[in-house]
Amino acid sequence: MNRKILGFAATVALAAIAVVPASAHRQWMLPSSTVLSGDDVWVTVDAAVSNDLFYFEHQPLRLDAVKAWAPDGTETAIENKATGRYRSTFDVHLTQKGTWRIASVSDGLMGSYDLGGKTERLPRGTTTANLAERLPAGATNVKTAESNNRNEIFVTVGEPTTTLFKPTGKGIELAPVTHPNDLIAGETASFQFLLDGKPAAGLSVTVIPGGIRYRNQLGEINLKTDSQGKVEVNWTEAGMYWLNVTTPQTERAEGATGEPPLQRRASYATTLEVLAP
Repeated sequence: MNRKILGFAATVALAAIAVVPASAHRQWMLPSSTVLSGDDVWVTVDAAVSNDLFYFEHQPLRLDAVKAWAPDGTETAIENKATGRYRSTFDVHLTQKGTWRIASVSDGLMGSYDLGGKTERLPRGTTTANLAERLPAGATNVKTAESNNRNEIFVTVGEPTTTLFKPTGKGIELAPVTHPNDLIAGETASFQFLLDGKPAAGLSVTVIPGGIRYRNQLGEINLKTDSQGKVEVNWTEAGMYWLNVTTPQTERAEGATGEPPLQRRASYATTLEVLAP
């Protein structure tokens, strides 16, 4: 196996948080390996929400929305699911050669409506599909904004493939220029991010190396996507990294009153492994 293939140890995990302070909770998934070979291959994934990346100390990540997709696009069950006090864990049987996607994706609507002279919030769990049934009779002045959260990782068996990177057209998605399982310390990787299927300029991108618990500085890299939705990351050292992309939030004007305007919200998270050269 050549160095390029060995370099396919890069997984990508993201959460619904913008450039975050050291005390913020981050959602992440961490695979036991990102590059494998053989004919009977499994990967185990830890999943949690924590202050310190890749350390269990807050709460487990819920597994009800986690799914896996084989390189040919077919959905595959996650197996041996277990949720403890601080983390969840599960296995995926990698029965095909190529790059697999393991992801948790959620979509929803935020919003409000007027009823009986009062403004009410849409209940949690409202989506575009069930909006009509969630609105009470007589509701007027309905205002909505879509939200999408995607948390995913990639694992490659043998040679990497790119079939799973075809965008769905919803939320923030990764369209890699550099394959996420081909990251080497000392080299620069290029990623493109799409919002609702189109290159998105001005998205906030934060890259944080793991091991926060054992250093005083967060060590984050803060970037913005360019006019083509692209960013470049120079990997200074090997290790596991958490990457987070979010839509910008418009600040309320000073002195503004009333309900703040609804904003389109989307986030992306992925865990990347960078190998030594």
